[in-house]
Amino acid sequence: MTSATQPYAETVTVVQREVTYAEAIREGLRQEMRRDPRVFLVGEDIGVYGGAFGVTGDLVHEFGSDRVRDTPIAEEVIAGLAIGAAITGMRPVAEMQFSDFVTLAMEQLVNQAAKMRFMLGGKIAVPMVVRMPGGSGTGAAAQHSQSLEAWFAHVPGLKVVMPATPHDAKGLLIAAIRDLNPVLVFEHKLLYRVKGSVPPELYTEELGKALVRRPGHDLSLIAYSIMVPRALEAAELLANEGIEAEVVDVRCLRPLDEATIVASARHTGRVLVIHEAVRSGGFGGEIVARIAESEAFDFLDAPIRRLAGRETPVPYNRALERSTVPQVEDIVAAARALVRE
Repeated sequence: MTSATQPYAETVTVVQREVTYAEAIREGLRQEMRRDPRVFLVGEDIGVYGGAFGVTGDLVHEFGSDRVRDTPIAEEVIAGLAIGAAITGMRPVAEMQFSDFVTLAMEQLVNQAAKMRFMLGGKIAVPMVVRMPGGSGTGAAAQHSQSLEAWFAHVPGLKVVMPATPHDAKGLLIAAIRDLNPVLVFEHKLLYRVKGSVPPELYTEELGKALVRRPGHDLSLIAYSIMVPRALEAAELLANEGIEAEVVDVRCLRPLDEATIVASARHTGRVLVIHEAVRSGGFGGEIVARIAESEAFDFLDAPIRRLAGRETPVPYNRALERSTVPQVEDIVAAARALVRE
């Protein structure tokens, strides 16, 4: 019984709202379009069809074809349109149907969007976003399964975002739309159906801020995009062997949160950098270099290792495709070997 001096305290169960990665992106687009009339979408089949992966969904029914614009199959036109709109005060969000096709828009993005603000002394801004489904795992073969993020992270003036969770897919996208610079958002195709906790309200996540997803002390697993959930799964398996892995989600390749990465390397003394892109020229090399050039180098107990995609175009065959990209078991094996060095 409850005494007169101690009132009854009811236990309230808070239910976390979970939505998919794709739904989180669509919600972010919808909320930002409602908030800011300058925001509009442009891309191939993003209107009535709802996008190749269904991300834009029914947005055309709410905002109409003026703000959800279907385009011809011409990526260079999509990028050029977005740049022109951005420098005149709009907030375009362009979608490339597959990230591979952005190769057709390299001139506009690398030579124009990335440099215009600098070359004009900051008198204009280029507030545009390019959303791109990337990565392997859907059996889409070599021309539809690449990981090209390192190309763009090499270019000053571009920002590169690689969200790994539904929460970040929404929060980083909204931050990207509000940024005054061109931002490329690579969305892994296998993450679109993954569910996670996402607040219903408008919110942003800081561009250029990495997160420690799991604390540990034996080694650091540094990853981004699809490799983050795989690293977390691997960390749980390693914990069963008594190996406590720290998992760092890079989130943004440019700007890069060097401080968080270096702090983790210094803390654990062992580092495994993981990404899906091929090892040669991959962004993992940049992360390794930043650690090697930092004060963390003197705290390392073993050489920094990389785990990356094989040096081959992505095969169509599902079994071969899987073998070309790091899987959970590969991360476990590489981490186990590193701890034993």
